[in-house]
Amino acid sequence: MSRIKIFSLVNVLMLSLFFTKAASCQTELTMWWHAAGEPAQMALVQELVDEFNASQSEWKVVTTAFPQIAYNDAVVAAGLAGTLPDIIDIDGPILPNWAWAGYIQPLDIDESLIANYLPGPKGVWDGKLYGIGMWDAAIALVTRQSYLEELELRTPTLEEPWDAKEFQQALDAAKNSGKFDYALDLGMAWTGEWYPYAFSPFLQSFGGDIVNRSNYQTAEGALNGEEALAFGEWWQNLFTGGYAQAMQDSADRDIGFTTGKYAFTWNGNWAALGILEAYDDTIFLPAPDLGYGSKIGAASWQLSISSTSKHPDGANAFINFALQPHNLARFSEGTGLIPATAVAAELTNNYRAGGSMEVFFELSDSQGMLRPVTPGYPVMAKVFEKALADIANGADVADTLDAAVDEINANIQQNKGYGHK
Repeated sequence: MSRIKIFSLVNVLMLSLFFTKAASCQTELTMWWHAAGEPAQMALVQELVDEFNASQSEWKVVTTAFPQIAYNDAVVAAGLAGTLPDIIDIDGPILPNWAWAGYIQPLDIDESLIANYLPGPKGVWDGKLYGIGMWDAAIALVTRQSYLEELELRTPTLEEPWDAKEFQQALDAAKNSGKFDYALDLGMAWTGEWYPYAFSPFLQSFGGDIVNRSNYQTAEGALNGEEALAFGEWWQNLFTGGYAQAMQDSADRDIGFTTGKYAFTWNGNWAALGILEAYDDTIFLPAPDLGYGSKIGAASWQLSISSTSKHPDGANAFINFALQPHNLARFSEGTGLIPATAVAAELTNNYRAGGSMEVFFELSDSQGMLRPVTPGYPVMAKVFEKALADIANGADVADTLDAAVDEINANIQQNKGYGHK
């Protein structure tokens, strides 16, 4: 063997040993993710992790995935046991509770990366940023342009949404046409977080709320005041009046609109691509203005750092890496979710100017409203869900809302106001 070949072989071996040693010297960072069973999202997560690990020699992120249905319980159990990972992804409205409970710590984020963020993906508690999302999610009133024309309805816009009267006229027209099983699909097959995310904006558009947000110390007047009672009567009439179904199976939720069962469906951007494939005249309408403005839910899953992490500098480095525009765009392209910035949106096919789902970015930016930003939210969400389900099934509106207020207020008092100042 010639000296040149021997020299080249030695160089190759030395380089190989160098990179092997560098990789083995990386400090491990553990990360939990909520999407086990969702292969498309988990593939994107792993791609992001692999790129970060290869981009530097100091840190190595290792991911453990959980089914979403069991995820929150796993985090709470680990928080109580002091065994949390370094990095946690967290559903936005739950963040204040986990920050208050001491499970997570404030982030150290490059402000230039989040300067033009949508409001929903920023997780703030007590004036500090504890979580940051790579995307947001938005709901629209989905229908077909041909339906609006057949029913002789005005096409609402972001600037001029339907008011309460026009929305009722639209529902009446769809119901009276005899063409549909129901005028409106509300997604009643879904439970849990869907209720406060999808339905509390209707309450807020009526002028009520789940809790008084001036100090988060009571639900009195917010959830059972005049505006909330009007909402409750309206909500109940959607079902007793035959516009929507209180009980729905999952198949109807999944394909009911695309098989012509409903004239309108209240659904999110995550379902938009499938509907667009079914109907080329699909349109996404803004939420109706029921008196106090058009409102939809905001805040989706976010990245945070556990309070027990021994390597917050490494965890922050990973999160800063994840927030680069091309990473936000890649997650959006792979999942259909809304990229967190306009810059990232322009890197996507769906959300760029002129894209088929551009309107969702605009809806999130202009109509998005956070669920109550309080550690008491998890209890409030469950109480609200039960109240709305009961009202949909015929319970007395005033009595049900009063009982919900009593339960929420008792929980706030038991927890000494949840630390609100």
